[in-house]
Amino acid sequence: MTVQPHILIVESPYYEHITAELVRGAVARIEAAGASWEKLSVPGVFEIPAAVVMAMRSLEFQGNRRRFDGYVALGCVIRGETSHYDYVCNESARALQEIAINNCLALGYGIVTVENEEQAKERAFVDRRDKGGNAAAACLAMIEIKRKLNLFPR
Repeated sequence: MTVQPHILIVESPYYEHITAELVRGAVARIEAAGASWEKLSVPGVFEIPAAVVMAMRSLEFQGNRRRFDGYVALGCVIRGETSHYDYVCNESARALQEIAINNCLALGYGIVTVENEEQAKERAFVDRRDKGGNAAAACLAMIEIKRKLNLFPR
């Protein structure tokens, strides 16, 4: 019998109304797949990679497997008047990709990086592009690939 995945959603609620939609989409997709989830909030998008590593290194286990089978990173960065946007977007994306590759993590990337609030709504809202749902679907797909390759116990 296959154990249903348990996923950690790491979200930055800096733009709370945008992130709430991302989370809503992710939760709907996770629950539709029969998986379970927990949510962890961090101060900003820049802190998401560190939180994923902290959770990954957590010593908490469920049975004979790690507590989380996959991770979904959710947040929003809207361009401002300074180069801060570029650093946050580039470094958080780079760090998450590096963490996923180096640790063989199933990770769904749902951080929207946009020029304005309208673009954020278009990408985040579940009745539009549903980036949170898509990130959760990517995480679930990567968990299935890990299982097919026997990278963790079923």
